[in-house]
Amino acid sequence: MRTGIVMAARPGLEHLAARAEELGFSSFWVYDSPMVHGDPFVSLALCATATRRIRLGVGVTSPALRSAPAAAAALASLNALAPGRVVCGVGTGNTARRTLGMRPVRMAELESFTAALRDLTAGRETDHREGARTSRVRFLHAGGHVNTEDPVEFVVAALGPEGAAVAGRLGTGMISFALHAPEAWSALGRARRKAVQAAGTGEEARSYLISSLYVLADGEDRYGDAVKDAMGHIAVSALILAVENPAFRAALPREEAAAVDRLLGRRGTTATDPDRHLRLYHDYLGRLSPEDRDLVVPSLVDKFGLVGTRDEIRQRIDALEEAGVDELVLQPVVDPETEMTELARLLL
Repeated sequence: MRTGIVMAARPGLEHLAARAEELGFSSFWVYDSPMVHGDPFVSLALCATATRRIRLGVGVTSPALRSAPAAAAALASLNALAPGRVVCGVGTGNTARRTLGMRPVRMAELESFTAALRDLTAGRETDHREGARTSRVRFLHAGGHVNTEDPVEFVVAALGPEGAAVAGRLGTGMISFALHAPEAWSALGRARRKAVQAAGTGEEARSYLISSLYVLADGEDRYGDAVKDAMGHIAVSALILAVENPAFRAALPREEAAAVDRLLGRRGTTATDPDRHLRLYHDYLGRLSPEDRDLVVPSLVDKFGLVGTRDEIRQRIDALEEAGVDELVLQPVVDPETEMTELARLLL
């Protein structure tokens, strides 16, 4: 299985992207959540000038953040700096919208937006809608300004069959966050293949899993502080999702529901506070604070981290690959350069 790296977007990442390339990683991604991270296209432009081979990914953008022409211009400009190395994930904006106090967009909007991006970055015309008005648009000055010759790879964020079906209809790949159950990936693959068959789109596309990984030393506590520091950012993101999604919270076991309550109390907000986003998402997907380690209960470690001995991790990765995951994209948060070196030694 191929392996990539994902980081929070910020200026200064270019030396880490260059190091990731040197170590042999396949891709280097940044998140696109404007109110908690820097601009992904600024960061990736710097990474493009510091690298030559590694693919550069946006994981993931959303229709609610930029118009399709603006997003396509950013992607095609990046493609001019890193020809044929650009990957764009597109989702409903579960984080990017909620950090604004807004709801994610609907799947239909995700689908039309992704289709427009795909057309524009390939130099084709597409419809552009604003309210009741529709016009045809395309890049008018491509040469030297943007690159529409080399393909941009698109992947749709999929946590369930609806997202997988969008990927199938568009002929794109899929990307998912902390979805570690092989049976869930098998179900996504079936949903995508069914949509491919119905739409007659291409079958070949990559699937990416964004996660964290920690290799236990002999006798090390599976639920100790070092493990929590390595994957706690993902565990806390799941607790925040439970605040935002009452149905998800209702299905949580008791210890996880209690962790949600502790999180809300610690942030000084409630699940019904209209301004909760101003408190819940502080330093989102950043390194876990020591005072928040108690939020990462054992069941969250088991669900949301790839934690285990070398043999256990190898078995889990092999099972995910068999279920359809092509590339594992990992976020190092404690000491990124050292962690990347250790990950390369283990996985590459």
